[in-house]
Parts: sequence; C-alpha cells; structure tokens
Amino acid sequence: MTCQTSLPKYLQEDELSDKCKNLLLTLPKEKGWVVSDIYNYQGFWATPRIIQGVIACQQQFQAQDSDIILVTAPKSGTTWLKALLFALVNRMNHPIFEQKHPLLVKNPHVLVPFLEHTLYVDGRVLDFSSFTSPRLLATHVPFASLPKSVQDSRSKLVYLCRNPRDTFISMWHFANNLRLHHKDTNSIEEMFDLFCEGVSFYGPFWNHVLDYWKQSIEKPNKVLFLMYEGIKEKPKIQLKRLAEFLECPFSIEEENSGVVDEILRMCSFENLSNLEVNTNGKMPNGEENKVFFRRGEIGDWKNYFTVEMSDKLDHIIDQKFQGSGLKFSYI
Repeated sequence: MTCQTSLPKYLQEDELSDKCKNLLLTLPKEKGWVVSDIYNYQGFWATPRIIQGVIACQQQFQAQDSDIILVTAPKSGTTWLKALLFALVNRMNHPIFEQKHPLLVKNPHVLVPFLEHTLYVDGRVLDFSSFTSPRLLATHVPFASLPKSVQDSRSKLVYLCRNPRDTFISMWHFANNLRLHHKDTNSIEEMFDLFCEGVSFYGPFWNHVLDYWKQSIEKPNKVLFLMYEGIKEKPKIQLKRLAEFLECPFSIEEENSGVVDEILRMCSFENLSNLEVNTNGKMPNGEENKVFFRRGEIGDWKNYFTVEMSDKLDHIIDQKFQGSGLKFSYI
C-alpha cells in the first residue's frame, strides 16, 4: 500500500469529499502510474485528488481578461516555461539583472502555481486578492475541461508541446521517482503500453495536444502553441514571439542591453537546476524541487526505446495527427 503522507498532496487519496468518492465509483479506472488507480473524467485520466481539484476549479475559478495561463501535458517542459513566463512578464517589477530576483530564491512552480493540483486541490473556495495583475497560472487540463470563464474571457493561453517519445520517458522517470519511497517502480514496458493506450496523466497525449493545436489555429490571439524543441533550437526567436503574443514586446533598448539573453540564461536548465532552492528546497506540498530537473534534453528517448517501441508509437502518432499539419522533432 502506498504511504500517503510523503506523497505530494495532489496524489494523496485521503481527504476526498464524499461527493468525489461517489463520483469515482461511476468512472472508468485503470492501473495508476503512481497511486493504485487512475480514473477517466471528462475524457482524460487523472488521480482522485486531481479530479476533485479540477471540479472545484471548474465551478469556482473566475478568469480575468488579463490572466495568462500556461498549459502543458505533464513533463513537456513546464518548469522551464514557467520560469521564462515569470521573468518576461515581471521584468519591470523584477528587473532581470537584480541580485535577489524571485527566480533565484523560489521554484518556478511556486511563482506560477497550478490551478487544479495546487490552488484548488482541497476543493475549497480561494481568495485571489494577494495575486497581482496579470495573474500567472498553470494547468494540465485539456481544453474542453477548462473552467468556462477561461474559455469565455480574453485571458491568454500559452501551450507548450514536447515530442511524445521524450514526454513519455520523462513521465515514466517522474512517476517512478514518486513511487520509489513507497513501492516497487513500474517497468518501462508496462507504462509504455498504458501510454500507447492513452492512459497517462491528463492523457491521451494526442487528444491533449490536438485540441490546443486546433484552438491556436482558430483563435491565434487567445492560444499560442509553442514547441519545446523549437524553443531549444531558436530560444531568442521563440521568447520574442511569446512577448509579442502577451503584448509586452521587447524594446530595442532592452535587446541592446542584453535583457533577452539574460532571461534565457537565468531560466536555462543549467542555471535553474544548480540553484540552492532547486537542489535542496521543497515545495509547500512536500515535493522536492530537484525532481523537476532531470535532463532537459531532446532525444533522451534513444537511451530507452527499442526499435519496436519507436515503430509502435510512430504508427499511433501518424494515425492520430494525420492531416493536422503538426509534426514532431525527435532529435
């Protein structure tokens, strides 16, 4: 049996409301990646506590037109983009060259909190009065399950997508890290089969990506679709693209004085992963900050995938993304 207390709150199964417990009895379930079971709610897979958080968020969250919400499928480069987003949007209040910049002393997940598994995880009504505008928030929730106020407002969504092979490997490592202190780890073969069946955190992966991809084409002022590999390849171009989308473009003076370069340097994997707060610090939910920094590379899948695994996932991805115009870069 999993030791509940040392798991992050969003994975703990105690303190569920009776309403949520009764709902779970009606939902399809499969073997969980970390806890015993994962449930299908509104077409995506999640743990019990996250489902409770999603429902509370859907019912209670009131979006503001100035909100900026970062969306990812888990393990797609979320921590990196949270850092970039925070540094970019707050560069007037927190000049990028200041010695005690918040990103140097706080984990990006604290500065850009998750709606469903941090803010609303207990299912309670929240007071957002301490948040400054624009509010920077994050979610892993598929587009169709976002709170209605987010869909109806002029709030902006920034979506980050990573190739499915690296996403899977990162997810498998992350899940096994969380399991390590509680029970045996899951084999890569078993988890790969689940991933291919669409059973993964907030999955199926392809539904999650495609829904936001379509939204970014239909509503380009509402949804910006970024590729992890694209930021890795041309970081400056993609950061400037993000700034334009958020209507806070860099001035010529900023570019000349190295602000863009310094944001990229400060938010780099190398810099963030070596900060004291991220090597030894912990999240308010007890999670160790270092679990969010593993390798941050493209192509790590090559160290794990067999030819058969590559072929199987390629076949699924080709089928699911056929005609969408979306292509993945694996190296």
